[in-house]
Formats: sequence, C-alpha cells, structure tokens
Amino acid sequence: MFITEEDNPRLPYLRDKTSKLTSSPGCYIMKDAGGKIIYIGKAKNLRNRVTSYFRKGQDHLPKVAKMVTHVNDYDFIVTDSEFEALVLECSLIKQYSPKYNILLKDDKGYSYIRVTNEPYPRLQSVLQKYDDGAEYIGPYTSSFAVKQAVEEANKVFMLPTCNRKFPADFKKARPCLNHHIKRCMGVCTGEIPEEEYRQAVRQAVEYIRGGSQKSVERLTKEMQDAAERLDFELAARLRDRIAAITRAADSQKIIDENMKDSDIIAISQNGEKACASVIMYRGGRLFDKADFFLGEKEDQSVMRESFIMQFYSSRDDIPKEVLLDEPIENGELLERWLREKSSHAVRLYAPQRGHLLRLTMLAKNNASEYLSIKVGRTGREIVALEELAKALSLPKPPRIIECYDISNLASSDMVAGMVVFENGRPCKKYYRKFSIKTVEEQNDYACMKEVLERRFRNYFEKTDEGFSTLPDLIFLDGGQGHVSTVAPAVREMGITVPIFGLVKDSRHRTRAVATGGGEISLTRCRSAFDLVTRIQDEVHRYAITYQAQKHKKTSYQLELTSVRGIGEKKAIKLMTEFKTKDNLKNASPEQLAKAAGVSIETARQLAEIIKEM
Repeated sequence: MFITEEDNPRLPYLRDKTSKLTSSPGCYIMKDAGGKIIYIGKAKNLRNRVTSYFRKGQDHLPKVAKMVTHVNDYDFIVTDSEFEALVLECSLIKQYSPKYNILLKDDKGYSYIRVTNEPYPRLQSVLQKYDDGAEYIGPYTSSFAVKQAVEEANKVFMLPTCNRKFPADFKKARPCLNHHIKRCMGVCTGEIPEEEYRQAVRQAVEYIRGGSQKSVERLTKEMQDAAERLDFELAARLRDRIAAITRAADSQKIIDENMKDSDIIAISQNGEKACASVIMYRGGRLFDKADFFLGEKEDQSVMRESFIMQFYSSRDDIPKEVLLDEPIENGELLERWLREKSSHAVRLYAPQRGHLLRLTMLAKNNASEYLSIKVGRTGREIVALEELAKALSLPKPPRIIECYDISNLASSDMVAGMVVFENGRPCKKYYRKFSIKTVEEQNDYACMKEVLERRFRNYFEKTDEGFSTLPDLIFLDGGQGHVSTVAPAVREMGITVPIFGLVKDSRHRTRAVATGGGEISLTRCRSAFDLVTRIQDEVHRYAITYQAQKHKKTSYQLELTSVRGIGEKKAIKLMTEFKTKDNLKNASPEQLAKAAGVSIETARQLAEIIKEM
C-alpha cells in the first residue's frame, strides 16, 4: 500500500527530519498526534531504516501503512552497536507496549489425565477435576501435551476409545475397525480378563510418566516371567505391546530422549493475519504449548525476530536450542541476546530434514489450526496456501487465485471460463465466462492470450466488480506453452501477477505446475496439491459447462433458421428474448411474431418447428 500526503499531512516534515538523521545504529520511537508511542523499532542504520517508512512511492504492508498514517513525530536513541539496539528495543517494547508492535497474550489453564472409576477404566484428557471417584493425574499447564500423551498411550497399549460400556456391552456387537487394525485390544469381545486390562491401563499411565525406554524394560521382564509360567498367550500380548511401543518411539512426538531442552517455533499466515505456536520440550518430554495471535502480518523474517524477542523477554526458562520453521536474518544477533539473558549458549536454527523438520511441521500445523479459528478457515486450507506459496516462491500465501480454461468443439463455440478462489475457497460471485472473439481457428494459446488481455483491460477500465481486484496468483489450464504465450502479453500491460500453468497427466489428472521454463512438482506438498487439483477440476467443469450451453444454444438457432423468413439475426433475437427452449415452446405465435418481427403465418410455421425441437 502506498501512503500519500492526503493520508498523513505530516509526511513532508517527517521526510525533512529524517534526511538529517544519523546513520548510526539505534532505536526509533514513533508517536501519534497525542504523543503516545505507537511503534518501536531497531535499526543498524537509523537514517536508512526510518527513511523507508516515509519515502515517496514506498509500497508498505497493510499493517505498516496503517501505522505510518498515524505517525505525527518520532524520537530516536543512538546506540554503540546493533546488538545494543536490539536489547534496548526489547526493553522499550516491554515498558510501553506500543499498539503496532507484536504484543503477546496467552491464556493458560490446567489439564488432567483422568483414569475413570469403572471395572474397565478409560484413559482420558480433561480440563477439570470432578468428585466422581476417578483417579486424576496432574495438573499440567498444557492441555495440548496432555491430549497428545493420552492419545499416544491409548494407541500404544490398544485401549478402547469407543462409547461402549464394559462389561455390559460384551459381545453385543462386532468389534469395531480399531480392533481389526490393531488399535484396540478388543475388550468388547469379552475375552480380555479384567485384571489384565487394568494392568494395561497402569502400564499406559507409567508410559506417560516415565517414557518408552522404562516401559520397554518393565514389560520385557513381565513377558519373560509370563513365559517362565508357561502363560504364552499373555507373553505374546506383552510382546506385541513392546513392539507397539518401539514402533511408536520412532514416530511419536511426545517423548523424545534427544530433545532435552528445546523450543520449536512456527508462524502461520492467512492473507494479512498471522499466528505463532511454540512447542516446548523439557527433559526429553513434550512439556507445553503456547499459541499467540499476532494480528496483521509483517515481513516474515522481521515478524519472527520480533516474536522471539517478545516471547523470551518475559521468560527465565530459555532452552539451549530453538528450532524455527523458517530462517531469520539476524539469527546470530538474537543468539547473543538469548545467551546473555539465559547465561548459557542458545542455538537458533531452521532444520531442513529429518525428525527435527517434522517437529517444526507439528508446530506449523498447530499455528495453522489456531489461526483457522481466528479467520474462519480450516487449518488444512491455511496449510495448503502456505505450502503453495513456498513451492512457487511467492512472497506470501495467495489470498485471491484466478484460474482460466479454454473449451471448444474443433473451431466452433470457443469459450473460456475464469474461476476465483479466495483464501482457499471458491468465490462464485466472481466467476466469469468469455466467448472468444478474435480467434477463428482452434488455437488454445491465442485464445488464452485474448482472454487474459480482456480480463486486465476490464481491470483498468473498472467496468466490472469481478475484474476490479488484482489476484495474487494466476493459473492457466495448460503447460509451458500457455505460460510463455500469456505471461509476456500480461507483463506488457503493466501487470506483475505471478502466472503458472496446470499440467495434467494422461488420465486428465493434475500432475504438476508449469513455469515458462519447466515444471514444479507438488507431490510432497499434499495440501497444496489437493487445492490445485480442486481449482483445476472446478475451472474445467465451469468452462465445459458454458461451452455445452453455448453449443446447445447455437444448435437451437440453426434449427430456427430452417423456417423460411428466419435468418441468423432473427434467430438470435428469439433466443435473446425467450432465453430457454421451454420459454420458446410456451410462446404463442403472436409473441413469436412480435419478438422476431415476422408475419403471423411465419410465426405459426416457427411454432410448429419449435414443438418438434
């Protein structure tokens, strides 16, 4: 967004003041007309940084633009180094809580692990204790950690999670799918002794408390004792339980002996909104999770740096390792700040592969789910747009996506469809249809070029609300040739929207995204791939439906011209007046004569032909 003197009459004064500003490192303090501090920032070079806010023609993110419109004046504090500026910025933000800085609020409650009081107890995660005779373990500060731990324990020890009551519901119905896929031991069959089941529940609780290694050691001894007593059925069940724990240890994220003291930080964005999630490991166990709504997003690296500073400025418990979902620019500077604050070395980095990358994705998914609540979108939709932006190297997740497809029968009835997706969902009020006007022979490249040129001419002319907004991303149903033909023509019109093609395989299914010089595979980005497939299927449906409608209308017109005295123009008049075949059939000869401008005798002949259509 561009800020002019109409938006902020103080801009000339602010530019003049900034031209005299020092190039030393330091902090700048933006104030509104009432003298209230609304933003605090740091800079390696104060003049360069502050100038960027007030420069003519500077394109700002919406949050920054909003802040600049309210700046009446600013102060600054010079420091000896960029690091001192960072420390000072953190201190000032903590002191003044400016409106346009990231301010973190986190509502924390308590959670418990509940072991129900019944013959066959269940393991549950709950938010409060009741006087119901059940055993409660806790409290824990993280409901997320408790829920994850209970789900993991239920799965590993194959405890039932259904609504059946035992022993009342023994053998009343067939075992559910969980039993058949080895997720439940099948208590409903009535073949599991009560004491053995209770022992499994006790082992599950100990697994949550002590971890997989201790559980395996204890169960191995019990299995050996059972074998010595010749109780081979129990020994076999214990063996399977040990195998389940071992398998779970390779993929589960609750207990990890390698993650001694670590935080995992990820930020999710949707349009101009952003949320952060922090997953904390202490002593090799998932200890806590915190989610924060960051409001309007900023530059990605700056946003992560600001969040890290705000999050750790009020915490004494700083781990030795902080994992990030994306790299940041001033990582070394923040490592030094964290080291001096915690009195121990802190490593700050973004893993690129393996188990640690999966943990950052866990944090990312949690941030997406939290954001989805705030913006009314599902977590999967948010993840899909973020994956798409990353795969296509877009600066931000696309809010508005347009997709185009050409449909024709040889060289007749050539049409195009345009569909619009907003925040990952179809926005049908902005769908548009095109009849090809300048291309006479079948040529998909030329047709697509015509359609995009017409679309952006409408954008400049502002004649249609559906064309009045620039999309963040354009897809063409086609390959490299479509992109190479269309992209230069669109660029000549001054439009810089990214353009990609959607390539299909031999079975007419989405295969890849085409650029002007190659293809980008989305097979590793499942959510993005599903979204792109949905967009391509939708635009194909929309275009081919319009083509079929137009072809049918053309066929009607040809049949009408078989009547003497009805030419192409009069046939078009009739179709325009009555619109549908049913309306034509229901029209009287007098109505037909009036609409086509023909005699009543011709209209009667026309009515006979229409009845036979």
